[in-house]
Amino acid sequence: MLFGSDPGQAEFDEFVRSRAQALSRTAYLLTGDAHLAEDLLQQALLSAAKAWHRIEGHPEPYVRRILYTQNISWWRRRRFAETPLDAHEATTAAPETGDRDLRLSLEQALAQLTLKQRTILVLRYFEDLTEAQTADMLGLHVGTVKSTGRKALDRLRALAPHLEELIND
Repeated sequence: MLFGSDPGQAEFDEFVRSRAQALSRTAYLLTGDAHLAEDLLQQALLSAAKAWHRIEGHPEPYVRRILYTQNISWWRRRRFAETPLDAHEATTAAPETGDRDLRLSLEQALAQLTLKQRTILVLRYFEDLTEAQTADMLGLHVGTVKSTGRKALDRLRALAPHLEELIND
């Protein structure tokens, strides 16, 4: 137990109970892998627990920043080892109807982006951050965020043209 008899333990536990599902979704969008997402979230929560007494105000932005920065560390370490699937290796089944099928198609397409591309899209379009906020969060230049985001959207359009209505910028 990180907190011992500290009353912060109850606050932390309540935060985890109330926000774990949303944080887990973000971790999944960042990693594209359920197991990596779980590892990423656990590591972020462990870091947050260690710093809990220093977190002022609402802790969720702090924990989300840990998710993003830890994910960046992971993709920087693996950047040369990971290569996305070519478009011809992707599933080319005809699009099915329904929200679940669209979500699965989007997840499959996102999984074929590099971690850097996926992270930028998650921050920009799922977290609604501006280009400047995304650049600041990731420690990148705004131009890098713009060009990487554009390439990622172009790649999504090529991989999943049936998702065009979801992939509008």
